[in-house]
Amino acid sequence: MNATGFHFAQPHWLWLLLLIPAVLAWLRWSQPLRRRGKEYLYADAELLPHLTGEVTGKQQRNWKVLIAWSTTWALLVVAMAGPRWDYERISAFQPAAELVVLLDISASMNIQDVRPSRLARAKQEIQDLLRLNPGIRIGLVAFATVAHVVAPLTKDMETLRRVLPTLSTDLVRLPGSRLVNALDKAGMLFAEDDSRRTTRHLLLITDGDFDEPGLQEKIRELREKGIHLHVLGVGTEGGGPVPYITAPGGQAVISRLNRFELQQMADLGDGLFQVADYHDRDIGAILEAILEDADNVRVKGQPTRIWNERFYLPLIPAVLLVLYLFGPLSRYARGAS
Repeated sequence: MNATGFHFAQPHWLWLLLLIPAVLAWLRWSQPLRRRGKEYLYADAELLPHLTGEVTGKQQRNWKVLIAWSTTWALLVVAMAGPRWDYERISAFQPAAELVVLLDISASMNIQDVRPSRLARAKQEIQDLLRLNPGIRIGLVAFATVAHVVAPLTKDMETLRRVLPTLSTDLVRLPGSRLVNALDKAGMLFAEDDSRRTTRHLLLITDGDFDEPGLQEKIRELREKGIHLHVLGVGTEGGGPVPYITAPGGQAVISRLNRFELQQMADLGDGLFQVADYHDRDIGAILEAILEDADNVRVKGQPTRIWNERFYLPLIPAVLLVLYLFGPLSRYARGAS
């Protein structure tokens, strides 16, 4: 097969062309047997066509039909084999973006003001992100008082899906959330080499309630390095009591979604703020913002060859032959009438 010129995409279909000589040989071999009766013992071979009612004109018509059937079959087989030639060399592209997800697993994420819970809702948002991901590298950091790198930047979305069910608030020993530590961990995951020409983004999934010094300065520092911060808020403004945690007076600790605080963080990080809902529009909007910021870069060494398929060329005469065989002037139509 010539890899640069004419060839067939599925050449194994061409084996079906062998049916044509096989059928022709069988018809040729069986024709005398079909003609022979008791009369062949008494009549000369030249007189047999007249004796049996066969005439030369009918034989000629049969051969024309047989040739038409054989040609039709050959054209259809060639079409199925996929003739093609000429191609265009197109370079593959991928989004030039990297994203690290910061998942809050503090105790307040167990509140059920959104169903089934804030943490479960957050995991479903990450599932939507992995499903909609067009090919960007994604990493995952889980945090409460301490941050842990769950997965480095990777294109293996299945690995991230498998690790999500293992993340729970039971992994947290101390109450509270420390976002600065998580931002430090996430920043270390990004490649230091700017030659990759990728845009870098953070997605914080949390219910808020951050009260720690240096948080705004850290967000500004990351932004100066070209790292954007997007925020996806989980919860309601009405909030709910944090399970198993009480204030010094024995009163329940109420955690509410602070939209204003989270919006400020997103604005400071030059990112987008969304509130999690039960559709994929929220995570889709954040993903669209990430892709808009990312230029498409060429994947080196991975050109794609797009062949010009010509399977339709043998189909055109094949259709005309089928019309000849089954059209109103065919012997089949005349026989039916």
